Amino acid sequence: MLNTTIAIAKKEFKHLVRDKRLFGILIFFPVFLLAFFGYAVDFDVTNIKLAVLDLDNSPLSRKFISETTSSDYFGDPLYLNSSNEIKSLLDRGTVQVAITIPENFDFELQNGNKTAIQYLVDGVNANSAIVIANYLEAAIATFNGKFRADKLKMSGVNLTPPVTLTPKFLYNPELRSTLFFIPGLISMILIITAVVSVSLSLVRENERNTIEQIRVSPVSTMSLLVGKILPYLGVAYLNAAMILIVGYFLFGVETMGSYFDLIYTTLIFLFACTSLGYLVSVISPNTQIAFTLGTFISLLPALILSGFIFQIESMPPIIQIMTNITPTKFFNNIMRSIILRGTGVETFYKDIFSLLVYIAVVLALSVGITRIKDRKL
Repeated sequence: MLNTTIAIAKKEFKHLVRDKRLFGILIFFPVFLLAFFGYAVDFDVTNIKLAVLDLDNSPLSRKFISETTSSDYFGDPLYLNSSNEIKSLLDRGTVQVAITIPENFDFELQNGNKTAIQYLVDGVNANSAIVIANYLEAAIATFNGKFRADKLKMSGVNLTPPVTLTPKFLYNPELRSTLFFIPGLISMILIITAVVSVSLSLVRENERNTIEQIRVSPVSTMSLLVGKILPYLGVAYLNAAMILIVGYFLFGVETMGSYFDLIYTTLIFLFACTSLGYLVSVISPNTQIAFTLGTFISLLPALILSGFIFQIESMPPIIQIMTNITPTKFFNNIMRSIILRGTGVETFYKDIFSLLVYIAVVLALSVGITRIKDRKL
């Protein structure tokens, strides 16, 4: 059985290398996807386009504007002359937020009175609008604290807060969304390449009518399946290594955990992907349908239901159950634990078990469908 499996694997590898277009796509397309998604999919809100209408035009109002917009979150403010300009700028999307500082802003604050600052935020993109509002509220809170402390200090009172908050962010200190997305990108790219390549390889045997010759030969189903999968497992491992290298040089993503954990968990995940590719080949009559179905069944769940972008815990209960149809859900947790947190198997053993159950269920379903089709023949 071992010799037969190796022979089939050699044959499949030769076919793969001879098909230069497919081989080139399998090698270079994942790296292209990583670079494209890594730069395009970024939820960090920076360089916010800001307009300011300063009706007070006092030293304190200018200080407020300077302290509010001094961070990297805001670009250079656009100063307005009248309130009539605000609506047109927001309508055209020229600015994302407009701040209006009222008259007598300095006078009211210096005399201990309250004053209100209006800011209008473009709410078309709800996520960005919430982030912008949070940035402004934090900046205003900081300004209020400094102003109050300066006033008390001028009165001879040294205000020292009894409790200070010093947050420290672990695993992703700079809070870069790219670091969160890279592990999910690895799993998404691997499942697409593995499912599509394995399903096309198996369906191609049916189209060329060579599967009948294999069936009458002394080749077991397991030898055929493993032999055909092995070359694509090697290519997938090469893809994973290239993605990690490119991710390190382009985005500074380092593997904080054990490389041994990374290797064997990736192997388990690839077996889950190839078992899904086998299922696609069983139910696909030709390569066109296999390619379409393989792409659909791997890409969409990996993108939407795996926690790659959208948090699973925020989904409705019925959708949370549906997320189990993709192995990327479990592999994303494993990759983030190994690459970002640097933790061991004690934090993701449940996900490994879930992958093994997934493999068993999908293979059992594939074998069952194959036997049903054979009986009809």
